[in-house]
Amino acid sequence: MRSRTLSELPGRCPKCWIRTAHCICAEVPRVQTKTQVVVVRHEREGWKSTGTARVAMLALESGRLVDYSEDGAACDGVLRELAAGAALLFPETGIAPAPLAEPPSRLIVLDGTWRQTRRMVKRLPSLAAVPRLVLPEKAEAPLRLRESADPLGRSTLEAIADALEVIEGETAARPLHALHALFVERVFRARGVWSAKNRVLAS
Repeated sequence: MRSRTLSELPGRCPKCWIRTAHCICAEVPRVQTKTQVVVVRHEREGWKSTGTARVAMLALESGRLVDYSEDGAACDGVLRELAAGAALLFPETGIAPAPLAEPPSRLIVLDGTWRQTRRMVKRLPSLAAVPRLVLPEKAEAPLRLRESADPLGRSTLEAIADALEVIEGETAARPLHALHALFVERVFRARGVWSAKNRVLAS
């Protein structure tokens, strides 16, 4: 089982969780969007230093983070109040993306592994009737901290940026894509592997 990363460890920024020598907080943009982004974070994602939902919340002016525990009851109660006018970003393999009837006022994003998010959907009845936004495959994937074998796989920050590009256009998405690239670079620099990763990216 993966060990936990503690934000209060010496030498680590308590906001972005990157080692202080590579902290990105001073460079995080403040992004205003018409669509409120609500991230439902699985409890096991909260202590991973590679989790990008944390960074997304630093950037999004109206972003909201809702923590999910295994029983899901408390989280479901919160989401019942947020479901009206919302769309659920849920990456179901094999389902073609379809345009929503109208732009949502709120985007609900599940943050976790494939297995975790599928279980979350089943345990959150408040999401059953929420229209789903499924993103198309990407022609070219960016460098990520955690690679996925699934063509629809994305980090949470990357998925939010892609979804906002569909809903609001490139202007809303551009600073978040740039933030994702910066976060990945700084984490790899902190690990001392950026030069190798950058050579692969450039090849």
